[in-house]
Amino acid sequence: MPPAPLPSRGRGARSNASGRYEAQSIEAFDDGWTPDDANPVKFATTISPEQARVIISRNDSPDVGFSATINPYRGCEHGCIYCYARPAHAYMGLSPGLDFESKLFFKPHAAALLEAELRHPRYRPERIHIGGNTDPYQPEERKLGVTRSVVEVLLRFRHPFSVITKSALILRDLDLLAAAAEFGLVRVAISVTSLDRKLARSMEPRAATPEKRLDAIARLTAAGVPVTVMFAPAIPGLNDHEMETVLERAAGAGATGAGYVALRLPLEIKDLFREWLESDHPDRARRVMSLVRQMRGGKDYDAQWGSRMRGEGPIADLMSARFKAARKRFGLDAPRPPTDTSGFRIPPMAGDQIDLFGAATGK
Repeated sequence: MPPAPLPSRGRGARSNASGRYEAQSIEAFDDGWTPDDANPVKFATTISPEQARVIISRNDSPDVGFSATINPYRGCEHGCIYCYARPAHAYMGLSPGLDFESKLFFKPHAAALLEAELRHPRYRPERIHIGGNTDPYQPEERKLGVTRSVVEVLLRFRHPFSVITKSALILRDLDLLAAAAEFGLVRVAISVTSLDRKLARSMEPRAATPEKRLDAIARLTAAGVPVTVMFAPAIPGLNDHEMETVLERAAGAGATGAGYVALRLPLEIKDLFREWLESDHPDRARRVMSLVRQMRGGKDYDAQWGSRMRGEGPIADLMSARFKAARKRFGLDAPRPPTDTSGFRIPPMAGDQIDLFGAATGK
């Protein structure tokens, strides 16, 4: 088999090994015959419809912070090398490597499915988190508009929701988000992992630049939309030294809350991340992995609930202490108001008989 040259610019993973559920494992290797300057493999982005039956997914993880979520896309073109959603691509018979960021799926009927679920007689509203798995504002959203259609439905139903993204494309929907903010329905989290453009481009090759993310925070907050900055993942020896600066810049842009998550390397991600480190940051690779293992009991990752988001040990404790101090110093520690579902309503469908009492009272 021919060697595996580095992929074309704009991709995060450095390989495309078969998923863990495949009967045969296929992985390229360097046989020494192809010159180092050979043309890189090009992975064109494809996107296919996924015929989902329901759109609201639920989880019972005690350390996630939400139980209901909507993911308009599977896979993510941003190509973040650390993305914890990568292993899910193996369920599709695809690689968590380059396939994850180039073979994408979208849910074309997301808005219709959501409306049907919200109208169900047994439905009980709770905050819905948009983008708990992959970014809802990745590049394909610009033309597909799946996320926008979901937000439109939630706004019509006066349903509380939150959004997390690292894309400036969220500003396209500022009209909807500002309207939702007037009813106290929305929270937005913007992920800012580094202010170093070179490092950000290496870790998150097709995501917005750090400055564009800070601008998104400023424009959202100016429109009345509450914004939390997420420093995630915090990677010891690579970007953790920027934690205080990121929080300070985000607070200056108008953010009112902050969060962080320590680097997580479940399943295939640990190999993909190590491969990327050796390729892009060989001078720091050994030290970074040593610090990561010190936070994970000597392993690359520990999936134990309660510690998987923060890690354990002196390195993890120091990171947590630094975050708490910075959050307080920059005024990002104000308590968030509880989710209010009292405004939830089911709007009339076309052809429904008008409720005269409701029309008279304006409800």
